[in-house]
Amino acid sequence: MNSTVEAVTQRIIERSRPGRQRYLDLIDRQREEGIRRSALSCGNLAHGFAGSGDDKQAIAASQAPNIGIITAYNDMLSAHAPYYRYPEQIKVWAREVGATAQVAGGVPAMCDGVTQGQDGMELSLFSRDNIAMGTTIGLSHAMHEAVLLLGICDKIVPGLLIGALRFGHLPSILVPAGPMPSGLPNKEKQRVRQLYAEGKASRQELLEAESASYHSAGTCTFYGTANSNQMMMEVMGLHVPGAAFVNPGTKLRQKLTRAAVHRIAAIGRDSDDYRPLGRCVDEKAIVNATVGLLATGGSTNHAIHIPAIARAAGIIIDWQDMDELSRATPLLARVYPNGSGDVNSFHGAGGMGFVIRELLASGHLHRDVMTVWNSDLSAYAQEPAMEDDELTWQPAPAQSADDAMLKPAATPFAKDGGMRLMKGNLGRAIMKTSAVDRDRWTIEAPAQIFDTQEAVIAAFADGRLDRDVVVVVRFQGPRANGMPELHKLTPPLGVAQDRGYRVALLTDGRMSGASGKVPATIHLSPEALGGGPLARLRGGDVVRVCAETGSIEALVDADEWAARPLAEPPATRDGLGRELYALMRAHADEAEKGGSAMLAEAGL
Repeated sequence: MNSTVEAVTQRIIERSRPGRQRYLDLIDRQREEGIRRSALSCGNLAHGFAGSGDDKQAIAASQAPNIGIITAYNDMLSAHAPYYRYPEQIKVWAREVGATAQVAGGVPAMCDGVTQGQDGMELSLFSRDNIAMGTTIGLSHAMHEAVLLLGICDKIVPGLLIGALRFGHLPSILVPAGPMPSGLPNKEKQRVRQLYAEGKASRQELLEAESASYHSAGTCTFYGTANSNQMMMEVMGLHVPGAAFVNPGTKLRQKLTRAAVHRIAAIGRDSDDYRPLGRCVDEKAIVNATVGLLATGGSTNHAIHIPAIARAAGIIIDWQDMDELSRATPLLARVYPNGSGDVNSFHGAGGMGFVIRELLASGHLHRDVMTVWNSDLSAYAQEPAMEDDELTWQPAPAQSADDAMLKPAATPFAKDGGMRLMKGNLGRAIMKTSAVDRDRWTIEAPAQIFDTQEAVIAAFADGRLDRDVVVVVRFQGPRANGMPELHKLTPPLGVAQDRGYRVALLTDGRMSGASGKVPATIHLSPEALGGGPLARLRGGDVVRVCAETGSIEALVDADEWAARPLAEPPATRDGLGRELYALMRAHADEAEKGGSAMLAEAGL
């Protein structure tokens, strides 16, 4: 193993030992003494299979695994639209191996692409907790010996996984549906967005470009949080090997889903090859997820989601761990917005099989983890294929098919994974550097302070950002307004940078996997609401942001800084159901711990 990866893993194991043991005791107790179908009364059981048609007798007999399906299907969300027929198909494929299946529950699946820059985005982060709680409700009926989790996008996979981990005695497999085929090239889409931000393209031209990019069922093809989710499930061994980036509606995709059904039946709670989710997701799997994220330049949202997922399994990982892993992890992929090609191009160049093989060989991934497929991670260094109309696997290609997209560990794009812990008198934050030119890793400029991204856009339109500037957007943390992504800022700040100005963003909000070429110091903790130092900052203060040293400093005299009163937060807004999430906002913990009220109040 790489010495840094090994050292960080051991530190996480030691730090997590008490919580991890409590968690393992819990799932062992749930398996031996907890809820199970055989313990249900006749009345309970009859309710549980009353609507199951031809499967009633098999479910009642309790002699074969009954698979619980938790689905995030809706047909407004392109990535989840393919799930429409999955439950029906899963039931057929379960019968092929003597098992049964039921939809145990449905969970919400909001689309951050629809809500970006809109008021609905204030519900986004907390939808993860909602999904986790919905997953536990679906699994609470004691009717199932194994679980299939149908979800792909941003908060949905973390939410499903967090919820399923509280039933960690049950084996679980994540079942993706794949990315849509490639549409308008991402650089052309970005060009039109920037023209629109400058007033040089019409709304109709912008809509046509966006529609040509997001054009059919399937995951969006840029390497944002949704596709980073799929990468992580592969390196954690929670998918059928190679399932991440096969397009919807293909024969191969159907065969992979069928294989997931057959496999979950084989590793169920009462099988001879029992593989409980809570044992699969251990400290080494969490480190593997982090290394995979760093090696592929994945979404910054996972600096919040990985700690939350880990906590649900009794494991503690922080941004210092991520920073050290980043400094030791080679950057193997450049996928848009970090490069020109999308996830379909990445998959075609060698994809996850290539990445996992390279990282295993270089000692950056732990091979000795329990996966849903076999005894270690080696099977994931392969890619699926069709041979005589049957699913098979073959070794990942020995060489990348596109050196501009994917490189081996021996000659990476960079020796660094591109995620920095930033700290100083303004708090702790992260910066994704993999898409930022090195000469912009350090920005020192006067701060211009805003409380909303709409105010930033208005300032850009008025020409007030035509200068060297650190744009500060505060009161955007979990407790303030649910920590919405500030994706709407990318085009105007990109234009300002293209005009030759030294520009950086500093915020206690999020920017997501779509953050790109503008240096963005994000997730600043503690957040401005409640006394975070960002509330002491004033317009005109010179701020230095330096990814080289990992520092964020307000260059203000220490005595003056300590004496300053805190800025007043903007008024809380109601509507769109925000008020129903007031309890979550009030109790949310800091971003570095996962930004979750649910986990904080549970004492995890």
